[in-house]
Amino acid sequence: MINHSIAEMQAPLNRLWADLILEELSRLGVRHVCVAPGSRSTPLILAADGKDNLTLHSHFDERGLGFYALGLAKSLQAPVAVVVTSGTAVANLLPAVVESGLTKEKLVLLTADRPVEQINCGANQAIQQAGLFSSHVCHELLLPSPSLAITPQWLLSKIDQSIAVQQQVGGSVHINCPYPEPLYGGEVDFSEYLVGITKWQHSSNTYLSINTPVKTHALDATALTALYGAMPVVNKKGLVVIGAIATAEMQAIKAWAEMLGWPVLVDPQAGGSSAWPHYDVWLQNAACREKLAEAEVLVQFGARLVSKRLGQFIAQHDWQDYWLIAEQAGQLDPYHHACKQFISPVSQWLASFSRGELNLQLDDTLATDSSMFSDVGDLNHPTSGYKWGQALTQASSYVRQLVETNYIDSLTEVSFAATLDTCLTMPPLTTPTSLFIGNSLIVRLLDMFVELPDVPVFSNRGASGIDGLVATAAGVQAGQEQGMICLLGDTSLLYDLNSLALFSKPKHPCVIVVLNNDGGAIFDMLPVVEQQKELLYRMPHGFGFKHAAGMFDLDYIQPKTLAEALSAIDHGLQPMRDETGKVRTLLIEIETPAGKAAEQLKSLFSEVKDACFI
Repeated sequence: MINHSIAEMQAPLNRLWADLILEELSRLGVRHVCVAPGSRSTPLILAADGKDNLTLHSHFDERGLGFYALGLAKSLQAPVAVVVTSGTAVANLLPAVVESGLTKEKLVLLTADRPVEQINCGANQAIQQAGLFSSHVCHELLLPSPSLAITPQWLLSKIDQSIAVQQQVGGSVHINCPYPEPLYGGEVDFSEYLVGITKWQHSSNTYLSINTPVKTHALDATALTALYGAMPVVNKKGLVVIGAIATAEMQAIKAWAEMLGWPVLVDPQAGGSSAWPHYDVWLQNAACREKLAEAEVLVQFGARLVSKRLGQFIAQHDWQDYWLIAEQAGQLDPYHHACKQFISPVSQWLASFSRGELNLQLDDTLATDSSMFSDVGDLNHPTSGYKWGQALTQASSYVRQLVETNYIDSLTEVSFAATLDTCLTMPPLTTPTSLFIGNSLIVRLLDMFVELPDVPVFSNRGASGIDGLVATAAGVQAGQEQGMICLLGDTSLLYDLNSLALFSKPKHPCVIVVLNNDGGAIFDMLPVVEQQKELLYRMPHGFGFKHAAGMFDLDYIQPKTLAEALSAIDHGLQPMRDETGKVRTLLIEIETPAGKAAEQLKSLFSEVKDACFI
């Protein structure tokens, strides 16, 4: 190794450690790195930029960057790295980390830091970054400053062990990287220092081989006994609820439920619908609740349901059996039922439920004793459970007819939500399209009124915040690589306005629809004195978004009718380019009177509550 002073050695050594970290992460499945500008993070940024198998994404706002990475991880179902400089840049990642901690998208946070000797001594841009994300990350790795006294074998081992934790439980990993100055310098021959990892350098394997438990395709005998008990569920009245899952999985669940003759309630996060839509509205009818209460078994796929009324029904009903199937571990039932929880991919669970496959998985004793399945019958011809919930489809039809007759004559939040499905099924729409749904009022309106076709749907329903929604949608679209409709409220867009920059140079058509009712209309339903509601909850702002669209080079339209709004969405989703060959993002601003949605909802709920339709 060439003899160099410590100062001459530090910058190249910083870069070497960063190269090792990024190389190992790429071998562990990271393909995308999101970076924000900063000097202290120079070793990591240059290392990422130097790797051909990594795609870099940049944003000037670290908070937006974190949510952009979250969107990428959602759509790709793969780990995404985030590189930021030291100080408050790191703290700005916290909202996205909170969301990923709940919904388990895999983010790898590479946060540059000042060396330990500069912490708590008045040094510039030096904060206590250790423990900053608290329990919101699944693992924290606090690296020392790069030093020749610490082997590269140790560094690679630590990276592998950290990512192994993430692969098991999901969520974000925080890797804190303190880099002493100088940060910029020449090259040094580190061949002697790297001799212990020569074999790794000449391979494409990870340094450690950490084998995680393999998920099986079938339930074990103990689970089967607990699952079926004395009376097979196929002979009971069951209810299927589909939460946040992949659209393809939803189709398999619906086919399974049809085989059993059980009604299916689909959350908008699943993408798609069923013969029982609008349940958040008709559940306010006592006769409907009484009919649905005939269900003895609840099978829920995915978690974090949008509908409060459905949640309340689930909480208050005394279920004979309650099964919850999701890949995510941990407590996912906010009502703390004595449920049977299956941590499993949906497709594997459905396969395990099949009578034929279950028999193949039994041990020798159970395999010779068919009494456990003597009453199961033919799954293609269920007994008492068949079509028991068919009458509730009349409630769905009644709500739909009521809305179409009385609430879509003008452009309002309700009329828009009730007709959005037409934008995703119009014959001219030939390009694949996904949907990103913001939080607050818009997601609840879609839950009440929309009948989605089978489209990929994304949202941030972990912490359900309104921050970072524009950036998350941009990340989702970058991962999906197809057209997108993004639905937001006005306060949500104001909160993340600078992330519109992420849509200024799109590769695929995108339509951002902002429903501007001048503040937080979701609070209109609260039983609060009107004056307090206006000043302390709604907080009207009086802003429009035309100039914001111009600032970020987006097309803009403010439709005055429902037909104009739907036509604008259809036009914006077509893969057309401007005269320069550039794809354009369209921002559609739908202005509605403050309080109009609450007024219509109260009227609708009153009609449905006392109606006789089943």
